[in-house]
Amino acid sequence: MGTPAAETWAGVTFVAALVLVLVLVHRPLGAHLHRVATGERDLGVERVVYRLVGVDARAEQSWAAYARSVLAFSAVSVLVLYGLLRVQAHLPLSLGFPGVEPSQAWNTAVSFVTNTNWQSYSGESTMGHLAQMSGLAVQNFVSAAVGIAVAFALMRGLARASSASLGNFWVDLVRVSLRVLLPMAFVGAVLLVAAGAVQNLSSGLDVTTLAGGSQHLTGGPVASQEAIKELGTNGGGFYNVNSAHPFENPNGLSNALEVLLILLIPFSLPRVFGLMTGDTGQGRAIALTMAVLATVSVGLTNLALAAAGGTVPGAVGVAGEGLETRFGVSQSATFAAVTTLTSTGAVNSFHDSFPAAGGGVVMLNMMLGEVAPGGVGTGLYGLLVLAVITVFVAGLMVGRTPEYVGKKIGGREIKFASLYFLVTPALVLVGTAAAMALPSARASMLNAGPHGLSEVLYAYTSAANNNGSAFAGLSANTTWYNTTLGLAMALGRFVPVVLVLGLAGSLAAQPKAATTAGTLPTRGPLFVGMLLAVTVVLVALTYLPALALGPLAEALS
Repeated sequence: MGTPAAETWAGVTFVAALVLVLVLVHRPLGAHLHRVATGERDLGVERVVYRLVGVDARAEQSWAAYARSVLAFSAVSVLVLYGLLRVQAHLPLSLGFPGVEPSQAWNTAVSFVTNTNWQSYSGESTMGHLAQMSGLAVQNFVSAAVGIAVAFALMRGLARASSASLGNFWVDLVRVSLRVLLPMAFVGAVLLVAAGAVQNLSSGLDVTTLAGGSQHLTGGPVASQEAIKELGTNGGGFYNVNSAHPFENPNGLSNALEVLLILLIPFSLPRVFGLMTGDTGQGRAIALTMAVLATVSVGLTNLALAAAGGTVPGAVGVAGEGLETRFGVSQSATFAAVTTLTSTGAVNSFHDSFPAAGGGVVMLNMMLGEVAPGGVGTGLYGLLVLAVITVFVAGLMVGRTPEYVGKKIGGREIKFASLYFLVTPALVLVGTAAAMALPSARASMLNAGPHGLSEVLYAYTSAANNNGSAFAGLSANTTWYNTTLGLAMALGRFVPVVLVLGLAGSLAAQPKAATTAGTLPTRGPLFVGMLLAVTVVLVALTYLPALALGPLAEALS
């Protein structure tokens, strides 16, 4: 780590370069995603897949059928992955590891199927190569594809008029996997290997440490899993320390590439929304909202780590505990902000060691619903639901017609939207309260007082929002946490998905409403400001009491 001034300059330069690349890339990538969502021609390999699974690619589905397909595919995925983990010891490339314990296998299976990638295990000492490749990495692809598919369905609901269908889930799943995620992840993996990431099928080797001891270094197909881990906003690390491990994230170049991979698709999806609705201004308004929230969060996280109090941080000039010295304070702070603003959950530093204000910011990022820009697909549809709520609230306040992109927002639509945003806080707050009430659950806390509460609150926030990162001070590999966090992940993923698809079906069935003088404009800075206000106020009113008892109390103590 350099001087504080050098750190600040390097951090600003990195963020500016990242923004420039995203601005350049989002248009062509958004156009490609739009073609994937709307194109009528299927690739040869796609037609083979459709025949194998018995899918009619030309048949569209109602919102209820689309939802049933999502739930059925995900349920089968959980069962298959659970079974694979349980019988790991009898499979090739197991590296001699036993089958995963039942509660942990359940937690891990749900975690990867829901795009959460919460890990209560050390990958290098628990998972063999086959489990990593054919189990976890496969779910990294398809769980990300499910999120994008649901976002496509909601965009179709807003774009179509008097329609009873939202597309075909199986077509969306296959196209996104084969045309978007697989080629992009392949390029990302090659670049990571070039940067120094490990990619092999080695069982590892024993080396002599500087202190004269012996250590076993596990190899494996790391770069290929790392690429889709970031691109699909998954976050599950091949190794226990995730992207702080030099085999996963060797240097500053790979670190920058991983941050870019995380943001590529989420920041390109608003472009798809604009193209699909025939009004690119709508997409720009959503993208601008995401960008403002992300910029504020990145700035606050960097500020919290750079301005930390205390004797040692004051002498050094920054808070250095828990940070990877290869990347420094700013790179660690920006990485933490990006992975909690999305549903990635990857870490190159340890959030439990952040100053209380810094830990509070990354926790708040998740509590926002991870909509800035959020996970692949989930961020966009979360912010579109917030846009629906904003239009409705604005209509009540100023007497304007509650419409969004030509669709009237009535009682049915606002019920779907309201329930969507009640699910996650209920899971977070009830789960945290139950854990704090049980002595056996409290025993997993390595810290007492506000910081201990923050560890538990962070865990349920991460699980219910399908993020997957953790405060490292909580020993979560217990029957209680494996079970309840698994339930929080499943309910936090699939209940909102069903509500989003119900909203999409309700919107698609409507005819297009003509724009009048009474229609609230939803393309300009006024609407962006309103959407920002609604997003922040909803979070503040819901989570402020819990935050006050945890990170805020710790910061003020």
